[in-house]
Amino acid sequence: MRHIISILIENEAGSLARVVGLFAARGYNIETLNVAPTEDPTLSRMTIVTVGSDEVIEQITKHLNRLIEIVKVVDLTDGHFVEREMMLVKVRAVGKERDEIKRTTDIFRGRIVDVSDRAYTIELTGDKSKLDAFLDSVDRTAILETVRTGGSGIGRGERILKA
Repeated sequence: MRHIISILIENEAGSLARVVGLFAARGYNIETLNVAPTEDPTLSRMTIVTVGSDEVIEQITKHLNRLIEIVKVVDLTDGHFVEREMMLVKVRAVGKERDEIKRTTDIFRGRIVDVSDRAYTIELTGDKSKLDAFLDSVDRTAILETVRTGGSGIGRGERILKA
């Protein structure tokens, strides 16, 4: 099962390496990883998307909580949450392709953020399945380059991750 683990971590050199090292040492795979400072400049929020059984995720969580720089760990998939991912995709857009790509971008509520004579750069935000569906709807030979942030999530309603 896919899990989104949200971690509040001290914003110090080497913290990220220790978390990633913990995953690697135990043979756990990280599907996606995002890290950015929070409203408190001494803390960062790390979002890790991984796949594993509930037992494996429980073990990961216990190991993470033992790291000294970890403030709090939450498996967002244990409750209601909002997940988003951002993708930039550069596509070949020449002649009649331009209108078709523009229509497809509009259908997926994306934005064209850069235009050249031969290409569009498109920004899309949504869950993983929406971004995958966009890529499936575009001719694979037209895709020049793709960059994705990976999943980022937050609990719904009153559910918060605070120190």
